[in-house]
Amino acid sequence: MTFNIHAAKTRLSDLVARVEKGERITIARAGKPVAKLVPAPKARRRRGLITAANQQTTRDWSRLLREQFVCVVSSEVVREAGKGNPEQARKRLEILRQLTTLRVSPEAERLAQALPATGALPARAQTDAAHLAIAAAAKADYLLTWNCRHLANVQILGRLEAEAARLDWKLPKVCTPYELMGDWTYETGPDS
Repeated sequence: MTFNIHAAKTRLSDLVARVEKGERITIARAGKPVAKLVPAPKARRRRGLITAANQQTTRDWSRLLREQFVCVVSSEVVREAGKGNPEQARKRLEILRQLTTLRVSPEAERLAQALPATGALPARAQTDAAHLAIAAAAKADYLLTWNCRHLANVQILGRLEAEAARLDWKLPKVCTPYELMGDWTYETGPDS
C-alpha cells in the first residue's frame, strides 16, 4: 500500500499498527516512492544455541564418562524419546536400547502421585514426578536431565526431597550432564 507523505504523517499510528501486523507501507513524494515502513526484524531466539550446547555436553559426557556409571532409563523416558522429529526420535531410541529399561513399579506410582501434592510441581509436570519416582524406586544415585524447570532445580528439589523423606524415600541427586562432568576439562582431561 502506498501513501503520500502528508497522509502518512497524519495517519502514522494507523500505519504503524498495520506494519506490526506484517503489512509493508510505501511512502511517496510526488508519486515517487521515497521510504518504506516494514516490520522490524524479530529477535532471534537463542534457545537453539543453548539446546545445541546441551546436546554436545550430553554427547561429551556419554563419550568420556558414561562407562563410570551404571546407566538405566525409565519407560517414561523411552516414551518421551519416541516423540518429535521421526529421524531424531529413531536416533534417541537407538541409544536408549543399549540401556536397561526400568518399569514403573507400584511404589514408584505411589511416589509419583505424592510428589505433586507438595505444590512444588504443577499438575502438567506429572511426567517429571514419574521420572523422579521411578529413579527413587530403583535406588538410582543420579537422575540426569536437562529439565531445569522442574527437576534440576534446587528450590523445587528441596520441597520434593522433604516430601519424599516424609514418605521414607530417598530421591536421587538430580543434575545435568554438565554437572556430572565433575572435574573433567575438555582440553586436558581430569584436573590434577
